[in-house]
Amino acid sequence: MNKTTLLTIFISVAISMPSAWAASSEVEWKDYKSYRDIHEGNENRSRFRERTFKQLEDHFAELASQLPKEQVLKIIVTDVDLAGDTMAGGINRMRIVKHNYPPRMNFSYQLLDANGKELKADTVKVRDMNFMSSSNLKYRNKALGYEKKMLDDWFAETFQAELAAVSK
Repeated sequence: MNKTTLLTIFISVAISMPSAWAASSEVEWKDYKSYRDIHEGNENRSRFRERTFKQLEDHFAELASQLPKEQVLKIIVTDVDLAGDTMAGGINRMRIVKHNYPPRMNFSYQLLDANGKELKADTVKVRDMNFMSSSNLKYRNKALGYEKKMLDDWFAETFQAELAAVSK
């Protein structure tokens, strides 16, 4: 292997590894069969759900990585309503995104320190009624972009003090 290939492999591995300096997250999907809207359209239901949950878990992990090291953000999701709605379109079902179908998510969270002591906790219902009006260039053309932006806003507001402490 040449040096360029080895360097590319090293950088790819380093980027994909969780940071030892960052907090981590744990997500539990409680009673997911009763969620308001996690419908897949034409895709296989379980495959869509697993992919959606994985993308949201990865996003929670990305958010948690901004918190002080050795902390753990635990999330228990109790309801999900994705932006848009699945509608029948002849033989095909597809997700139609309109202003009157905002993304919503209900969950409880705990922020724990390295010793497992609870630093912060709450049960929240997040919803972005203006999801189509805001400038969302960060997640433009990305899966679950509206939901990720909604979670970004919740996270920035909820953990404002913790994020300020990290940036000092």
